[in-house]
Order: sequence, then structure tokens, then C-alpha cells
Amino acid sequence: GSKGDGNGNSRSQPHQGTDLNGRRGPTDPCEQTTSITSGPDKGTQVTVEIHHKDTSPQLIKRLSLGKGSQRLRGHDNKGFQKTEAPRPPGAKDLHAYPWDKSSLKSMPVDLQQLEKLDAYALKVNVTNSVEELVKALLKQARTDLEKVRAIWMWICHHIEYDVVGYHNKSQVSSKPRDVLQMGKSICEGYAELFEHMCSLAGIQCKKLSGHAKGHGYKTGQTFTGDSDHAWNAVYLEGRWHLLDSTWGSGSVDDSFTKFTYRYNEFYFLTHPALFINNHFPDNSNWQLLKPTLTLKEFENNMLHNSNFYTLGLLAAHPETPIIRTVNGKASVSVDCRSGTLFMFKLKGTDEHGLMTLKRHGMELDIYPQKTGSHKLEIFAKPSKAEASDDVYKCVLEYVVECKSVDKAMRFPKDLHQPVGPSWFSERQGFLQPSHREPVLHTNDGRCSLTFTLGKDISVLTSLHTDGSSSLAEDMGRRHVLQIHRRNQIELKVHLPHAGNFVLKIYSKKKSDPGNYDYIFNYLIRCLNTEVKWPAFPQSYSKWLQDYEIVEPLSGLLPANRNVQFKLKMHGIAKVLVQAENTYPLTQNKGCWEGTCNTSGCREVFVMVHENANHSFYSHVLKYEVETQ
Repeated sequence: GSKGDGNGNSRSQPHQGTDLNGRRGPTDPCEQTTSITSGPDKGTQVTVEIHHKDTSPQLIKRLSLGKGSQRLRGHDNKGFQKTEAPRPPGAKDLHAYPWDKSSLKSMPVDLQQLEKLDAYALKVNVTNSVEELVKALLKQARTDLEKVRAIWMWICHHIEYDVVGYHNKSQVSSKPRDVLQMGKSICEGYAELFEHMCSLAGIQCKKLSGHAKGHGYKTGQTFTGDSDHAWNAVYLEGRWHLLDSTWGSGSVDDSFTKFTYRYNEFYFLTHPALFINNHFPDNSNWQLLKPTLTLKEFENNMLHNSNFYTLGLLAAHPETPIIRTVNGKASVSVDCRSGTLFMFKLKGTDEHGLMTLKRHGMELDIYPQKTGSHKLEIFAKPSKAEASDDVYKCVLEYVVECKSVDKAMRFPKDLHQPVGPSWFSERQGFLQPSHREPVLHTNDGRCSLTFTLGKDISVLTSLHTDGSSSLAEDMGRRHVLQIHRRNQIELKVHLPHAGNFVLKIYSKKKSDPGNYDYIFNYLIRCLNTEVKWPAFPQSYSKWLQDYEIVEPLSGLLPANRNVQFKLKMHGIAKVLVQAENTYPLTQNKGCWEGTCNTSGCREVFVMVHENANHSFYSHVLKYEVETQ
């Protein structure tokens, strides 16, 4: 009954003389009690339990105070009231299944209001007796919820999981006194200590046992034989609630040799429709659900670990952990409240998929490039993370069974997840994208995307592909042309050949001197093998962002031809095109127009005179000329 990081599993043998439901068998000497009741006029009833030498005494007093009698303050009575026998769960304890996405807990709990009590409980340092410990904890607890909370916090932060004992259960005592003295135990000991401390505090509590998807759990496995984990139910405000202090305390590493305290709030009064996700009690009434699940349903259900719910995720599709590809493709989606970032790993890499971020979740298409079974892990983190939370945590694990491979869906290694525009690129100032899909298909090798840009944004783009034809960086930039019109940007893409390309988009604030930050990317696909577009002309620093080339768009000009030029530029005194000879352009309605002949030269430059009084020209564009 232990826990790897939220999903692991273990096998513990029931204790001698205890059957699977925790009922004591006839071998247990604690059953033999003799009642000594004083006469009716005294108004006090005392039950004394006679213990054999070798058993640790349970709590000895059961008090029911008659009219007018004072609370007994005898030295031997530690001032505790024994709780009445717990009632079995009934209709009013049940919660609807599946989860209604309302709350992670089965009753309202104001964690901020409990902060003071939590801090107090952590500092209590009493280990000589369970009674003394409970007395100290209850000093700051008024309500039943506060009493349970104080006990929970103390156990989660002071009892560690006994990884050695787990491998050698016969050596481990789960008796509350021993657990307290050792400061460690396995799940059975956590649950018994919890139950005993609650009963001392006058709270009804029951130890439950069953199967858990804990340490060592394998996706889709079946559960057979004895139960392997123990946890508790507590009775608060007229209803039964579930908690697991073993899993609340921390986790065990993969090799099961090291326990790490890592407090987990999720397992305190967990909503039963979420608790069933990884806890299946031997007695199905203790699911506290309507309808109850069968063991088969429990086995087949998707395991969402506590990170899934703690990060505000709501649902995942498919709801079964094993996915079979259809024509080489498998799809997964996650719903969440908002603003969550995701990543995935298929067999440890994120190469063979297309993930898109949605306002309320993500969608992922997987195209494994090998047949067989592949582990798929989904990770998430909040976008407005505190530094401490700024890591991706695993929230889901699937097994993808792939029968056939779709070779056409091999993606360039430069493709970055997620693909396509999203709320994240919007937040960075790329608004109203003309293409909301992650993949652009072009037949003629050309495409054009537009965005409305936020204020003060400078954009950088590059085009990437795999294989022998991979583009040198400067060429990758020159196959994309930016055209700015007020707050709109158009990106024209001309592909050098057929294939799969990645269009990467970077930005920075114009006012920032620093580097450009990567924002997002698209996948561009072209199957037409005839396609062969030259790069756009090369531009220099004096070519301003809001200038525009109307023609020629191709950076490669035909030889021995007259070529028509038309450029939109402002604030310029003169424009010349320099080939073998120099050709001036004339201004006409905000455009500079004219013709140039390409005979006898390898390069053509466009030059501008910014000021009529200056004698020098600046280069703004450079074209190549085809060789004969």
C-alpha cells in the first residue's frame, strides 16, 4: 500500500488474524472484554478491557456520562471520549459518478483558514504516546474538521513510508504505538494510526483496504488476489469522507528504495468520484458512489494522477488507457479550465505528433513511425506559473498500439510543439490569425498568412526543412516575405521545392535591443514536385518595415530582359536600380516605378537617396540574375 508518484501499486499481506475487510478474526485477544458497570445511581458506566500480556492495550475507557455527573478527571482517564461504533455508509453519503467537475473535495474546505492550524500541527513534537500526541494536536482544533485536519497534517509530515519494511512485511508492526515510535510504516500502519488518533479525538473513522493504482502499476493491468493498500474514511458533518495519508505524505522512487516527503493536498477528503480513480475498496459501499464501479471498470478506466486534477484539468479523451492507431494515427485531447501549457512524449520524444493548444485544453494527433506498443506521456503546467511550479508535470499516460505506419506523416525535426496559433501566440501579440489550423497545405508552393500585430512588435521568420535540401539559415529567412500595412502583417511564403516545411515565427519589442524570442510555428505541406520557387530578394537595414515590394517578388531575375519594378517606399528623394547601367525609378501615387535591363550583369541592386542634398546612395535590395 504505498505510492510511487501518484500511480503505483504494491501488495501487502493482511495481518495475521485480520480478514480482508479489517474485521478481527478469533485469534485476536483484544476481543475478550469484560464490562463492569456501576449501579444506576452513580450515572457512570466504565468498560474495562482485559488484555493479554503480549498485546498493546487499546484505549481503556468508554465513558457515557449520566445526568449531573462531572466528567471523570481520574489520572488514568486521559480525558478522551470513546466514539460510538461507526455506522455503515448510506444513501446520504453517496456522490454521483462520473465526477461533476465541481470540487476536488467531498465537502467545502477553506485551506487558507486552516493555514494557522496546519502550521501549529506541523510543529507539535510529541512521540512518547499517541494519547499525548492527540491531546497536543487538539489544543488548537475546535471543530471536527479541524481535529481531523490536525491529525492528517501531523501524520503526513512525520510518518515516512518504510521502503525496507515494504519488502519485508512480516517485520513491520502497524500498531499505532509502534508506528509513532518508529516514525515510519507502510500504508496499513498509516491507516491504523489515523483511525486510532481519530477515535481518541472522538471522531468516527474507519480503516479501509482494497486495490490501488499505486507504485508499480502498469497501464491496463488487472488486479487479483488480496488487497494491496489501506486508507481511511472519516465521518464529518453527517457524512462519510475519504482520505489517504500514505499518499498525502510523499512518494517513493521507481526503484522503491527511497521515500521523499512531498505533501499532497489532493488526498485529503478527496471527492469520491476522483478517489475511485486509483482506490478500489474491497467493500464497494465504501466507494461512496452512485452508481458503484465494478473491478473491471476500475481496471479499464484511465488513471488520472493527482497532478491532473491539481492543475485544473477536467477530462481526457479517450477515457481508456490503451489506444489503437487507425491508419497510423491516434488522437488524444484534454479539457481544462484555461491557460494551461502542455507537452507530450511518445517513447521519450515529441517528434511524431502534432499538438495544438486550445483555449480550454489541447488536442494531439500522434503518428508513430514504428509499429508496436509505445508509451505516450502527457505533461502540463500552468502558464502563469510561480517559479516553484514552473515545471511540466506528468498528468496522463497512455499506451499507443500501432499496427501500421503513415510514412507521409513524418515531420521535420525542426517542428516545435505546440503547432499553430493559440491563446499563447495571441498573448504575445499575434492576433486574428488568418489560418487557425496548425498545418497549411499548398498545391502551387505559395501561401500567405496574415495577423493583426500588437503594439511595438518586430517580427522575424524562418523556413526549415529536413534532408539534403535543408536550407541554410539566411536562405530559410529569404523564402518568407513580410509585408506590413498599419497594424497588419502579411507573411508570404514561397517554397523552394515540394515537401514538409516548418515556418517559425519570432518576435521582440521594437524598443528592446535584445534577441528575438521564438513564439510559434506552422507546418507547411506541398506534394507538387513541380514546385520550385526562388527566394525573395535580399533586403538591407535601410529597407524599412513598412516598405513593400509589389514587383518583382522573385529574388532571381531572368537574364537579358527588361524587368518592371514597382516598390512602395516613403520619405525618399530618389530611387535608382543599378544593373550594367543605372535606371532611375519615378514616383507615382506612393509607388516608385520603372524598368531595368538585366543584360551583362550577375546582380541588380535597388538604391535610395534619402535626401536630395546628399550625394550618397544606400542599398536597400539585392537581386540575382540567372546565368545564361
